[in-house]
Amino acid sequence: MKSDDTDKSYDVLIVGGGVVGSSIAYFLSANPDFGGRIGVIERDPYYTASSSSLSTSAIRQQFGTAPNIAMSKFSINFLREVGTRLAVDGEPADIGLHEPGYLVLATPERAAAQREKNRVQRSMGIDVDLIEAPELSRRFPWLNTEDLALGSLGIGSEGWFDGPGLLQAFRKKARSQGVVYHAATACGLDMASSNKVCGVALESGEHLSAGTVINAAGPWSADISRMIGIDLPVVPSKRCVFVFETPAKIDNCPFVFDTSGFWLRPEGQLFLCGIPPKQENDPGDFRLDVDYDLFDDLIWPALAHRVPGFEQLRMLRAWAGLYEYNTFDHSGIIGRHPDIDNFIFATGFSGHGMMHAAATGSGVSDLITYGEYRSIDLSAFRFDRIANNQPIEEHVY
Repeated sequence: MKSDDTDKSYDVLIVGGGVVGSSIAYFLSANPDFGGRIGVIERDPYYTASSSSLSTSAIRQQFGTAPNIAMSKFSINFLREVGTRLAVDGEPADIGLHEPGYLVLATPERAAAQREKNRVQRSMGIDVDLIEAPELSRRFPWLNTEDLALGSLGIGSEGWFDGPGLLQAFRKKARSQGVVYHAATACGLDMASSNKVCGVALESGEHLSAGTVINAAGPWSADISRMIGIDLPVVPSKRCVFVFETPAKIDNCPFVFDTSGFWLRPEGQLFLCGIPPKQENDPGDFRLDVDYDLFDDLIWPALAHRVPGFEQLRMLRAWAGLYEYNTFDHSGIIGRHPDIDNFIFATGFSGHGMMHAAATGSGVSDLITYGEYRSIDLSAFRFDRIANNQPIEEHVY
C-alpha cells in the first residue's frame, strides 16, 4: 500500500487519530480485502490533551445490554493478543493487561436491577458471580458491607491496561501498514453534493479528498458533524482522576464501583479513583483543570465509608480528561449516516471508547470493505436510532 505524504487523495479519511480512529486505521489497513489508501487527521499529534492518553484504560464485561457486552467480549480477546497482533518488525506490543475483575456493589434498592443485569450477562456467556453481603465481607475483609445487599464480581475478562500504550501500538502498526497521519486540524467538510462528502478542509488551507470520511473525533465529534449540518448529541464531559497512597493494607483489590458513584483501582502500591461530576458542575467545555473539591467533598468521605482503612490516605496527584458523552443513551454511535452514506460515525462512547476501540475498528473495517458487519454486529449502535428514539437502555455505573 502506497504511503506518499504528497498525495492528498484518500479512499478513507479518518478525522481523529486517538485510540478509536487508530484502531479503525489498523483494522482497515490489515484487511486483505481492502486495497485503498487511508489517511488520519489528528489535531494533537503528541496526544498531550487526548482523551486516549488521559484515560484510566479499563475494560469490563458487566454491561446490562447484549450489544455492549458483545463489544467487550470482542475487545478483551483482542487485547489478549495485542503482543502479536500489533507487533512491528518483530517487536511485540505490550499494554500490561491485568484481569483481576470488576466488583460492582449494590444497595438493597439496586439489588433487583443488578440481578437482572447478571441474567443478561450470563445469557451472553459472561462469568459473573453475585456475592451476598456476608460472603462479600469474608472475601474482601477490608470492605464495609453494612449497607450493601450484594456485589457483582467479574471472573477474569475485566481489569485495566496501558491505554496510551494501546493507542501508540495501534498507531505504529497502522503506519507500518501504509496509513498516513496528518498533524492538522479539520475546519470543514467538503461536499460533492447534498448527500456525499468528498473531503476535509484543514486550518492550513489544504484540502484532503476522500471517498469515505469517518468522524472519530471524540469530544470534538459534534463540531465535525455540525460542519455539514448534522446534529450529533455528543458533548465533552470532564472526568478527574486522583492518585493516592495509604498505609492501609488492601489485598486482592479488583476494580471497584461503589454505590456512591466513585470508582477505585490499585496501581502498584498506589490507588486511582474518580467520581462523575455533579451535573450542575460539569462545564461541558474542553478545559482540563482538575476539580479538587470532588476529592475533598465527595470521594474521600465515600472512600472512608466503604474502605475504613482509607480514613488515612494522602492524595499525591491528579489529572483531568474528557469523555465524549453521548447525551442520548450513553453508548457509542457507529455506522453510516442515513442520508450521507459515505460519512461514518465512530464516537459517543461515554467513557467506553478505550475498552471498545478494537471492536469498533474491526466492525467499521467490515462496513467499509464489505458493506456489512462480519466480525461483530454493531448495527445496534447506528446513528438513526437517535431520530427514531430507540435508545440502548444501558445503566451508567
